[in-house]
Amino acid sequence: MELTEIGKRAREAAGVLNTLGSGPKNQGLLAAAREIEEASDAILAANSRDVAAAEKKKMSHGLIDRLKLNTDRIHAMADGLRQVAALDDPVGEVLSMKPRPNGLMIGQKRVPLGVVGIIYEARPNVTADAFGLCFKAGNAVILKGGSDALASNQAIIAAIQRGLAGAGLPPHAAQLITSTDRETTLRFMRMNAYLDVLIPRGGAGLIRTVVENSTVPVIETGTGNCHIFVDESADFAMALDIIENAKTQRIGVCNACESLVVHQAIAGEFLPLLKARLARRNVEIRADERARAVTDGFVPAAEKDWGTEYLDYIVSLKLVDSVEEAIAHINRYNTKHSEAIITSNYANAQKFLNEIDAAAVYVNASTRFTDGFEFGFGAEIGISTQKLHARGPMGLKELTTTKYIIYGSGQIRT
Repeated sequence: MELTEIGKRAREAAGVLNTLGSGPKNQGLLAAAREIEEASDAILAANSRDVAAAEKKKMSHGLIDRLKLNTDRIHAMADGLRQVAALDDPVGEVLSMKPRPNGLMIGQKRVPLGVVGIIYEARPNVTADAFGLCFKAGNAVILKGGSDALASNQAIIAAIQRGLAGAGLPPHAAQLITSTDRETTLRFMRMNAYLDVLIPRGGAGLIRTVVENSTVPVIETGTGNCHIFVDESADFAMALDIIENAKTQRIGVCNACESLVVHQAIAGEFLPLLKARLARRNVEIRADERARAVTDGFVPAAEKDWGTEYLDYIVSLKLVDSVEEAIAHINRYNTKHSEAIITSNYANAQKFLNEIDAAAVYVNASTRFTDGFEFGFGAEIGISTQKLHARGPMGLKELTTTKYIIYGSGQIRT
């Protein structure tokens, strides 16, 4: 289907969604969830073709993990839609209403954005997540997934559209662009006549391409060079558990830990424990000269390691002499996603919270919690690392805008 036709259908669907109350939208979400589960075999068969092709191309372990679906992940997609259906609907919320001296009542009301475009890489679950949040917020969505997940995305979007049609709702509220050529992607970024906002979700290269080429307003979801700073007062057992979880629970996600910063005062005792713990998970540690002088077996770190999102069983390690030095290092090399400090010192915890420039800052917890589900938003559209309109996990409210509503009684301006 031509992009123009996709855009026209999305605009028509958005007009319908703008008139719907919470009830019909929730029914559409529940119907889509049922169809996804009923289509589980077809979705898994399509996904197996995508995974086989990715393995043949020697795609990295982390990226294949993002691509791969199983029965549990399909149920999780469906449950995500049910969770979104259970959330409060932000559309129609009146944020304020104040009288003016001339008698006018001026307020603000939350309304849908309209048509949302999303460009993302090989994560099929994004197809369901993006649809669910956009739909509940009253938006039509046009999806442009990566070619590596094309078969999976087609199977998922077909199930969603069947669910919408069965609920008497416009199936074109969710559409997938199936062309994989670069020219189509560039044209999609410039569909100002149909798109109200464009959201890239993926690696640094994808996000940079969208930001540099789009003529549609962009909400930037960033890559995750996430740090954990182990302060000199840290509980070692806690620190090791958090680091192992943040690094290895799922390596191919943006909230995984990629960089470690450790206070020099505890290096002699802590680094051997760290090396042993991560060796159990086959994690390569790329360390600075001071850390390598403390413990053998680390790989020398290059300058580029401090700013790299590995999405692999690799982590960088830097020793510092103070919390101030840790904060300076993290703010220089981070991607403004998620950063954590492990400490028993309240003053250091507060300093870290106040001075780290990131969307999510943790004290004594894994960075893996930066997630829409974990924050209570249901599915998420992505983690915004910019500072305008939305920052951090993007839920329903971030997919709306506001308009002023004014009640008068015949006033004219003189």
